Amino acid sequence: MDGQAGPDPQSIEYRRCAEPREYFARLRALGPVDTAEGFEGRVQVLTLAEGDRMLHDYELFSSEVAGAQPGRPRMIPLQVDPPEHSRYRRLLDPVFAPRSVALLEPDVTSLTNDLIDRFYVKGECDFSEELSVPLPSAIFLRLFGLPIDGLDDFLALKNNIMRAPGQNEQERAAVRGRAARQVRDLFSTVIDERSRQPQDDLITRLINFEVDGDKLTKEEALDICALLLLAGLDTVSISLQCMLYHLATHPADRQTLARDPALAPKVVEELLRWETPVQGVTRVSTRETEVGGCPFPAGTQFQVLLASINTDPGTVPGYDGLALTRGDKRHFAFGGGVHRCLGSHLARLELRTVLREWHRRIPEYAVKPGAEISWNGAMLRGIDHLPLVWEVR
Repeated sequence: MDGQAGPDPQSIEYRRCAEPREYFARLRALGPVDTAEGFEGRVQVLTLAEGDRMLHDYELFSSEVAGAQPGRPRMIPLQVDPPEHSRYRRLLDPVFAPRSVALLEPDVTSLTNDLIDRFYVKGECDFSEELSVPLPSAIFLRLFGLPIDGLDDFLALKNNIMRAPGQNEQERAAVRGRAARQVRDLFSTVIDERSRQPQDDLITRLINFEVDGDKLTKEEALDICALLLLAGLDTVSISLQCMLYHLATHPADRQTLARDPALAPKVVEELLRWETPVQGVTRVSTRETEVGGCPFPAGTQFQVLLASINTDPGTVPGYDGLALTRGDKRHFAFGGGVHRCLGSHLARLELRTVLREWHRRIPEYAVKPGAEISWNGAMLRGIDHLPLVWEVR
């Protein structure tokens, strides 16, 4: 990233991204919680039993308090606890229900193949730059009724929020702030336009959908748009990167999917569990409590390590191994409890469509010889550059 040093392969953050299962197995062997290697001073929660409890007990472990930051809008409904949270989910769940999301599959399939068409005959691509990053943003623009020819500008804004360049945190914060204001101004303009002239898009549905006469305000709709942008785009991109890297480096798994691309839904679920691109979520204790046999005061910040609880063999036998077509699809890659990811059905649609279409067209591929794969991120693990090669048939 411009203006920033590359990842340090010896750092805790890098090892957590590059070798997550080994890293978390080592910590779990020491106990159910860790206070020494926590992200930004948070207590790491490592076991399925404690993580599951924390994700479901929103009264004791708040998501709203965890997300509160002065001067920043709440990301609705992620950073809102019940009972207010229930109102938002009641309004939003139908918009992101499987039946609604399924209507987007033709568009997702078409966009995926359009992107593959651009590089297929070259016999190589940077999967991150040429597919996994532009695809979710292009779908986002379609979903929101925004012009697809604005993709490059939109990607620049998204990157300046999620991966702001700069020589120090002050410079990066300034870049993020400017980009966030630009995005909010964009959505504000579009919401005003859709209020006057409704269209068949998500923004029109957000501002017009109601339950028992209850509708979203403009400010609430803006906060939701911010969540969908910040929580939805990079997560799909890094999930695709983790999955394609695994399949490129595990020939037997790749061939299983290539022989039958219809297995993509099962493969997606197991690789979400095994790779867990979003490694953790934050909760804050609302009163004094005990976690993993250790006492903690009110206001303690916890990082529920989804990547750890997804591979914890202590509660679910076999979870420390990979079974690509596993019938049991329980996992916490989308979180758990009332705050389980709102956009999980859309994410699944994008992931399974890419895996199906890619392996239908490019069944044999590998990481480009000599390429150095560098993992990025702290809680979001991805690969900025993933060069893949194949023989053109």
